Amino acid sequence: MLPVPSKPAGGFALPGRSTEHIDGAARAALEGRRTGVAALLPFVGPAVIASIGYMDPGNFATNIQAGAAYGYRLLWVVLAANAIAMLFQAMSAKLGIVTGRNLAELCRDRFPAPVVWAMWIASEIAAMATDLAEFLGGALAFGLLCHLSLFAGMVATAFATCAILALEKRGFRPLEAAIAALVGVIGACYLGELLIAPQDWRAAAFHLVVPQIPDHAALTIAVGIIGATIMPHTLYLHSGLTQDRTAPRDDAQRRRLVRFSNREVAIALGLAGFVNLAMVMMASSAFHVAAPGMTDIGDAYHTLVPVLGPAAGALFLVALLTSGVSSSVVGTMAGQVVMQGFIHRRLSIWVRRAVTIAPAFAVVALGCDVTRAMVASQVVLSFVLPMPMIALVVLSARKDVMGAYAMRMPLRIVAGAATVVIVALNAYLVWAAFG
Repeated sequence: MLPVPSKPAGGFALPGRSTEHIDGAARAALEGRRTGVAALLPFVGPAVIASIGYMDPGNFATNIQAGAAYGYRLLWVVLAANAIAMLFQAMSAKLGIVTGRNLAELCRDRFPAPVVWAMWIASEIAAMATDLAEFLGGALAFGLLCHLSLFAGMVATAFATCAILALEKRGFRPLEAAIAALVGVIGACYLGELLIAPQDWRAAAFHLVVPQIPDHAALTIAVGIIGATIMPHTLYLHSGLTQDRTAPRDDAQRRRLVRFSNREVAIALGLAGFVNLAMVMMASSAFHVAAPGMTDIGDAYHTLVPVLGPAAGALFLVALLTSGVSSSVVGTMAGQVVMQGFIHRRLSIWVRRAVTIAPAFAVVALGCDVTRAMVASQVVLSFVLPMPMIALVVLSARKDVMGAYAMRMPLRIVAGAATVVIVALNAYLVWAAFG
């Protein structure tokens, strides 16, 4: 039997955080006195926040390229990638619930010091690389939507992310509600895009379930979709956020909490999967004939307006802006969890925000190509990704860590195979980038 944590530990926390206003409903749900949707609601939040990592501006670029070049033929890749994402986010959440510690803390306690330091440094670099793509995407959208320069768009994005992060002072629920609202905006925008852009639904359904890789270039794009599926920071963050809830008092309550978490992962990552599928389908409708070589987000907007109209262009920019701002906020939260877990230190959130956005301002100041910078950031993530993935699989399978909740052999095989595939694809992506 595992020890029951007396209080949440290791999550993203700042002074003033309180869970008192949801304790009653959460306790009733854990004790079985609330059922159905009412039981799940007090625990909604961690997977919703993590799902932002699967709708960031990097996904926009990859999915636009896939739809423009190959129409619906790579939809099955998006579906497979989403299934893998669900598995690993569920594993991360379960690790946090069962142990009462986040992934970074467990790595610090279980792995040799040189490995821990290497993982921490790599994770901090990944945080800056992640924020580079997210911040530039938001700034680009701000600039196009409000007719601002890219630099002015970056300043506006910085203010927007800081305003959302400031909600943390009022407790974690307002911050989670704001992020959930942004997720809803992204979903609504792409639902609107699907309604505007004419679709061949029968062909889309066919390619969703029938795998095919038309040529070598399609393989490279497919690798980009799958290889960028699991974001390192979401694995660390999700394991910490699950602890910011009422702690289970016994094994029955812990099992119930794991079930609630799995349901939330299915819903939140299901929405993220819908958004990614919609991105590919919209790009197929708008660009597959008109601009099959489309790779640039800015060019995508300028091509989209004459093809589908100004409403489609506006929805695209709102979705991109919302994606950039929300994913930048989540990246900052993840950075706090990573530092606290690996070295038991915590920066002021405003200092962290300044440090992580500095590379984005440097890219613009030096006149670098924004799209190339975003691609380079994905290559950095490809180097870092194997560390948290392998650590998560290893720790989730250890009985001395998870007790009776350790992964059983069939799931170990699936998770291990998925890890090997993702790591191999990321290695291929790095090789292709330098080749």
